[in-house]
Amino acid sequence: MGCCTKLCGLKAGIGIGLAVAIVGIILIPVGKTIIRQTVEKESVLEPGTTAWDNLGSVGPPVYRQFWLFDVQNPLDVVQNGSKPIVVERGPYTYKTRYIPKENITSNPENHTVSFLLPIGAIFEPSMSVGSEHDNITSLNLAVVGMYRKLDDFLVEALIKLNSVSLFQQRTVGEMLWGYKDPILKGTLGIFYPYNHTYDGPYRVFTGKDDISKVAIIDTWQGQPTVTFWNNKYCNMINGSDATSFPPFVDKKKPLYFFVSDIARSVSAEYIESLDLKGIEVYRFKLPSLTLAAPAVNPDNLCYCTDPVVTKNCTMAGVLDISSYRGVSVFISLPHFLHGSPDLVEAIEGLHPIEDHHFTFLDVEPTTGFTLRAAKRLQVNMMYGPSNVITVLKKVKDYTIFPLVWLNETASLDDETAEMFKRELLSRIDMLDTVQFTLIGVGLACFVLCLVAHCVVSRNGKK
Repeated sequence: MGCCTKLCGLKAGIGIGLAVAIVGIILIPVGKTIIRQTVEKESVLEPGTTAWDNLGSVGPPVYRQFWLFDVQNPLDVVQNGSKPIVVERGPYTYKTRYIPKENITSNPENHTVSFLLPIGAIFEPSMSVGSEHDNITSLNLAVVGMYRKLDDFLVEALIKLNSVSLFQQRTVGEMLWGYKDPILKGTLGIFYPYNHTYDGPYRVFTGKDDISKVAIIDTWQGQPTVTFWNNKYCNMINGSDATSFPPFVDKKKPLYFFVSDIARSVSAEYIESLDLKGIEVYRFKLPSLTLAAPAVNPDNLCYCTDPVVTKNCTMAGVLDISSYRGVSVFISLPHFLHGSPDLVEAIEGLHPIEDHHFTFLDVEPTTGFTLRAAKRLQVNMMYGPSNVITVLKKVKDYTIFPLVWLNETASLDDETAEMFKRELLSRIDMLDTVQFTLIGVGLACFVLCLVAHCVVSRNGKK
């Protein structure tokens, strides 16, 4: 009788153990479904969700660090046609994007939300090598701005009338944000106008009807495409604004985003997984083909707008945004990283370094939020030979000259990291713990009871 009781109890233990293990196994897909549904719900850009709260908040501080190129031999360049020698000065750091988005408007009829992004810059002395009043020698923006835009005889007359040259000395603040130019009688600056301006308006999809479209740009400045490249492909606006992407990021697929600074879309490729304050992130990097010559990357042919300067579109590493900015401005990676050797060799003092000058995004794969990023760009202008303009008579060839390169960075702070882990990752970890505990305990119970049942049965027969 006692043996039968033991066997019945062990059989019940076998059944209970197996049932517990099965519950744990069932919870794996069920748990994933619960997580997916929760993340998708909170990712939709509508009032009451986490994504909506993030849209209306200031977010982590964004900083722009500037390194300006200080010309050491301006007279030698003008009088003898020598190669310019530059020294990098910086960083001069400004806090930007410290103002929340404005005019946030929900458009439920087409599942979009609109907003304006205010632009401003506050100097951060503690994060800078010096003052905004530090002097540097750089290109005369008016002279190179008029070059190839106006008649050479007119440019020569204006230069002589105002006693200026190819280079000028200005403060850091003047070069970045603007100064009164004696030739044009107006304000010139590399980033003028900047403060009290806006980027946008943007209209992005909410993801309400299709979560794979959340944060994807529908229109920018009221248009679904840009109009600066005279080509349907290059004018396309693809992806988000890079602050977030649709959830459940696939590292095998590139991320697309639109960069308003250069009015074009780019992509980034996965390179590695990293730990950021206890959170796993996927690092996506701007590939070297982004600014490659059309012979290497045919998709870039429509971005080649000046065959003379770009040597019949064979030059790699620069993007002519003159049609966007209205003046001859070329964008590149810092120190002409991934650019044609001629670009670096034309200027003494440039040293492109991959680890220091590349652009990346660190994206949390479950939510699609960008938790850390560094956007690195260089602003250049061009000058070349002239038989009329005195300050250009000794110049031997077209020169794309670096004015400044910037590193725009943002990263989540400790408080936000803890909140992120508490609200999302801890729940995922807890669910995993419950699942594997049930499976482990159930299997252990099943095996032990099964072994004991065999032993008791054998003893009973004896």
